[in-house]
Amino acid sequence: MKNFEFRNPTKIIFGRGVEEKVGDEVGACSQKILLHFGGGSIKASGLYDRVTASLRQAGITWVELGGVKPNPRLNLVYEGIKLCKENNLGMILAVGGGSVIDSAKAIAMGSVIEGDVWDFYLGKGVPVNALPIGTILTIPAAGSEASTGTVITNEDGWLKRAVNSELIYPRFSILNPELAFSLPRFQVACGVADIMAHLMERYFTNVSHVAFTDRLIEATLKTLISLAPLVMKNPQDYDAWSELMWAGTIAHNNILDTGRVGDWASHDIEHEISGIYDVAHGAGLAVVFPAWMKYVLHHDLNRFVQWSVRVWNVEMDVFDPEAVALAGIEKMEGFFRSIGLGTQLADLGIQDDRIDEMADKCTGGNTRTVGNFVKLDREAVRKILLLAK
Repeated sequence: MKNFEFRNPTKIIFGRGVEEKVGDEVGACSQKILLHFGGGSIKASGLYDRVTASLRQAGITWVELGGVKPNPRLNLVYEGIKLCKENNLGMILAVGGGSVIDSAKAIAMGSVIEGDVWDFYLGKGVPVNALPIGTILTIPAAGSEASTGTVITNEDGWLKRAVNSELIYPRFSILNPELAFSLPRFQVACGVADIMAHLMERYFTNVSHVAFTDRLIEATLKTLISLAPLVMKNPQDYDAWSELMWAGTIAHNNILDTGRVGDWASHDIEHEISGIYDVAHGAGLAVVFPAWMKYVLHHDLNRFVQWSVRVWNVEMDVFDPEAVALAGIEKMEGFFRSIGLGTQLADLGIQDDRIDEMADKCTGGNTRTVGNFVKLDREAVRKILLLAK
């Protein structure tokens, strides 16, 4: 294991009806906030009314900014920053999924500086302050409700980039599994793929003696594999949703990073796909991850064999470990297809005409590599994308 320090300050408030506590939680941070959300679903479901009633009862005033899209856009972030500065707002409450929370985090960083928040996403400096953030999660997927991360898409060049900072851990996150009951099947599937990807990015590491976190990751993956069909068969299965929602948070709150170094190449590659084509992040990951696995398989065949046997119940064959590893990948692809996701770029309606562009953007014109398990240059990224087509 590597040396590590672990801290996660996000307060999790979990269970039925807990969104009605939001006024008290917000009031501990600020009396004047930005209420940030996506489309009309929170109003149609009645969640907006419950949230605003709680805020009103606690004496909180707010300015609203809706309109967050999947793969959240920088232009809306700029609008949020302007509202926070003009109205002297002291906190951001994000009501929605990972896109809304990521957008809120960007606004939180940008509202306390004079410069351009996009510079942080380009690696030109690091945030030194941010407004506090609270969240009400409606889509288990991104794990942003208890993470240090935010990902934003800049329409100028269609670049999708990330920032990680402990300053943007939410102060609190409210998780009511009932809020996921009305999610469309495709969104559920994308969420499951996203959570699984967070786990596998951590699992494939070059660090040895990490058996404890290996087992935690394997158990979480197996839990997701068993739960996804249950919530699709019965969208109002509270118990299954409870475990799935909590698994999504644990998968990305950094507890499973401890003592190990994850990879993250598949995320970097997928960001170029969804940045250009605006596909759902989870759908893109279901395509990239199998291709990445096939490309790096022999870097540590034993780890892939372990993953195949423990997670996918592939029968061990000491005489043909490669077949065992490939069988695990095949089972993962079959699982993704069983929940309604494709495993090839063609399934996303994407041809191979911009593969060179995506490989170039991913590696900064071949000036950097991506990934830690295997460091990938532009040509390696290109080959993975070709495997995915």
